[in-house]
Amino acid sequence: MVFLAIYLLLVNLIGAILVVTDKKRAKKNQWRIPERNFFICCILGGCPATYAAMKIFHHKTLHKRFMWGIPAIFTIQIIILIFIYTKDLFLKG
Repeated sequence: MVFLAIYLLLVNLIGAILVVTDKKRAKKNQWRIPERNFFICCILGGCPATYAAMKIFHHKTLHKRFMWGIPAIFTIQIIILIFIYTKDLFLKG
């Protein structure tokens, strides 16, 4: 369980760093972080911090793909976790 908590902290930190770094690069008209990297980070569990950083730093908030996609990924992950957890409860009980 400790490993999972550390993993989630790290992947969320990476997601937030991606957003902040891409925002800085956008302001300087430099090479940008590919959009797929944001989604990969979210699929790996970094949705909460990635989404929060996007809202806080007003980055990619006009892109519907991000404003709908990241919460959708997070919702699906929560549903899967609930299904896995409740399935085990019903099988044991």
